[in-house]
Amino acid sequence: MFSKIIKRINQMHIYRNYSKMYKYVEPYKFRALIAILVSIPIGVLDTVIPGALKYYIDGITNSKLSTVVVYMPLLIVAFTLFQSALTYIANYVNAWVGANISNSLKRDLYAKLMRCTASFFDKNASGVVQMRFNSDVDVACGGLLNNVKNFTKKFFNSVGYVGVLLFTSWKLACVAIIVLGIALLPLKGVKKRIKSITDNIVISGASVATSYVETFNGNRIISSYNLYDYQLSKFIDKLKACFKMGMKMVQRTGILAPIMHFVVGAGVAVIVFVGNYFLSTGEMTAGDFTAFVTAVILLYQPIKTLGDDITSIQTSVLAMERVFLLLETVPEIRNNPKSTKIKEIKNNIEYKDVTFSYDNNRPVLKGINLKIKAGETVAFVGNSGGGKTTLVNLLPRFYDVTSGSVEIDGIDVRKLELDSLRDQISIVFQDNFLFDGTILDNVLLGNEKASETEIQQAIKNACLSEFVESLPKGLKTKVGERGVLLSGGQKQRIAIARAFIKNAPIVILDEATSALDNKSEAVVQQAINNLMKDRTVLIIAHRLSTVQNADKIVVVNYGEIAEVGTHKELIENPNGVYQSLYKSQLTL
Repeated sequence: MFSKIIKRINQMHIYRNYSKMYKYVEPYKFRALIAILVSIPIGVLDTVIPGALKYYIDGITNSKLSTVVVYMPLLIVAFTLFQSALTYIANYVNAWVGANISNSLKRDLYAKLMRCTASFFDKNASGVVQMRFNSDVDVACGGLLNNVKNFTKKFFNSVGYVGVLLFTSWKLACVAIIVLGIALLPLKGVKKRIKSITDNIVISGASVATSYVETFNGNRIISSYNLYDYQLSKFIDKLKACFKMGMKMVQRTGILAPIMHFVVGAGVAVIVFVGNYFLSTGEMTAGDFTAFVTAVILLYQPIKTLGDDITSIQTSVLAMERVFLLLETVPEIRNNPKSTKIKEIKNNIEYKDVTFSYDNNRPVLKGINLKIKAGETVAFVGNSGGGKTTLVNLLPRFYDVTSGSVEIDGIDVRKLELDSLRDQISIVFQDNFLFDGTILDNVLLGNEKASETEIQQAIKNACLSEFVESLPKGLKTKVGERGVLLSGGQKQRIAIARAFIKNAPIVILDEATSALDNKSEAVVQQAINNLMKDRTVLIIAHRLSTVQNADKIVVVNYGEIAEVGTHKELIENPNGVYQSLYKSQLTL
């Protein structure tokens, strides 16, 4: 009884996944229905050949070459040609619908991916993202309509063959059906046997995919450090892990097809033996026997490989489960149901008793209290790993506080609509990401609707005019993936132009000049100075010389605020952390 309940639950689980998939099938339901309906005559027409053989053989043995017998080969060719045309239509429509469903799913998954929190990307490698958000969709959708189409075809195909068997000899048909039932027994529990292996195959496959991404992005490191053998060795280990998982899958499922092949072969032998008896007693004619054996062989033929088919179907179902698990996952950082929009910052930004931990174990920030007035420039300095960047990342909600709150004009940022909050903030990172495309494409990311005047003003304010004018294609110049065709200073100024176009009231500068040489830094610093005018600015800085004019300098040390003041105030504190940092940089 219990096993029946579990089986029912499992069946309903599969049904729920397919019912969820219907949302994506629905826009193409008529074409999908055509692909399925066309499969019916494809399956039924397979029974024409064994049915025709009965009359053909009986006609030959009785020396009565009727018109039907004479033209039988031509009729078989005609039926086969018609069936082939239907098969092409079914395959084409199936591929068209499957590709559209796959693209719809990938669209929604990509939208979900972009809304994933920073912690998600901290924990998951690029290969995992690629496998779960792309490859799983192909596996799920590739099997979806194919499974339905093939099931429909094989179902009516089997019904037709069984009809031929019953019409020819119901006694022998019973033997054939019993053998069929025995052959299907090994398929029980396939999903349970492959689930854990399938999950591990996804993980190991993702690891291999990550190696390709890392090699692409880290090709210069590999070359400069001669890491060819080292990276190859790691890659081979990952391939071995994939191979091991693949072999485990074969161990658990590969035996199914041979067992079924043996059972079917033995069944055919039993049928031939019993059929010989019926033939000798006159209960069957030669045509009956030929038609029956042909129908049995054609009926059993798909059964021999059904184990592999079931494994493929279950793999598709498991991929579908993973896809919908992702789609139904609620992001940790999301809009509050009662969130409000923010259009401007009137008074201040305030950190109230903020504590934060990445792993809920070791706190990175401890009891942070800080008020930043609108229009104020505040610099965050301190030793590496002290929590400066983490502190600032809490404002646009890349992460949420563990306890305490970050407020804008007295409203907790968690109660503000996420998009409207981030619309108020422009960020220039130390290593700004540029997308593959042109300079203009990357600048317009700040505001796709910017006018030509706004674009030119942003280029000028970002100190990019001279550089752009020196290029044959100007703003239409390609930057390459990640901006690989540009220098560090050029990438920084494009990022600053992007921030100008956005025109947000809050600007975050995350060590925006620390990776530049002196000449590039001077130009970029001028662009930054232009960007900072009439805005609330939060600067994360390593070089103290770049923040001496800040309205307020916050020294963050070991997750706590050690000091707050102007450069003049802090430098006069003989035992202060800031003065120690300042002196250490002067000696470099």
